[in-house]
Amino acid sequence: MNKDIIINSLNKDFESIKKVDKNGVEYWHGRELMILLGYEKWQNAEEVIGRAAKACLNSGQAVDNHFTGFSKMVKIGSNTVREVRDWKLDRYACYLIAQNGDSKKPEIALAQTYFAIQTRKQEIFEQISEADKRLFIRGEVTMENKKLFSTAKRAGVTKFGSFNDAGYRGLYGMSLIDIENKKEIKKGELLDRAGTTELAANLFRITQTDEKMKKENIKGDNYASSTHFMVGGKVRQTIKDIGGTLPENLLPEKHIKELKSAKRKFLKSGKKL
Repeated sequence: MNKDIIINSLNKDFESIKKVDKNGVEYWHGRELMILLGYEKWQNAEEVIGRAAKACLNSGQAVDNHFTGFSKMVKIGSNTVREVRDWKLDRYACYLIAQNGDSKKPEIALAQTYFAIQTRKQEIFEQISEADKRLFIRGEVTMENKKLFSTAKRAGVTKFGSFNDAGYRGLYGMSLIDIENKKEIKKGELLDRAGTTELAANLFRITQTDEKMKKENIKGDNYASSTHFMVGGKVRQTIKDIGGTLPENLLPEKHIKELKSAKRKFLKSGKKL
């Protein structure tokens, strides 16, 4: 049989016995898994599971978070059942079992590849998932900023640089150029280098300024800039009151373009896996 066909068949088998708990965590039952790994005797299988659990402990992980023993009743005859021991194993536990299994078994070699790939995909997914939050909020900031500047234009604002800077001075306690110097980032990169928390603070500043200008019918450069500064200051005070980190002290992160590029590569590679 073609090796690719064998690999695809085994991958499907691993997927077919995979279960998902109420928290969305994937897991496998030891007795089902070990059959696929070529272990006919449960005693031999438990020896491998034991070595894997020891490796988990040596790596500094809490074994109980990955290996959960339990008992279940199985039929051994037409009207007879008996209690047997089994294991609930998460992806990391399965990976360690494959790594500690008999490498001479072709099933073990294939399992090592399968669980290594699946573990890495999950790590990447979790990273991208967090990045997606930042990408989403950055998009919201861009959209709401456009709305704010349209509102400012209708309010008769002509000095948009000063108007924009007033909001930053209120929120950060300093001008935009001073923020950029403090964070050691290039001109015009503040929002593209801001993390999720910093972006969220700016999004609140922007939306609340827009709402206040519309509600109170703010007009003119001076009143508009004062409003923007005041709202930014209110957001800053809220951060202080709850014991949060002030935005000027938040470290810059990777440029948003890098996240977009990483996401494209992930989606592309994910289709191939």
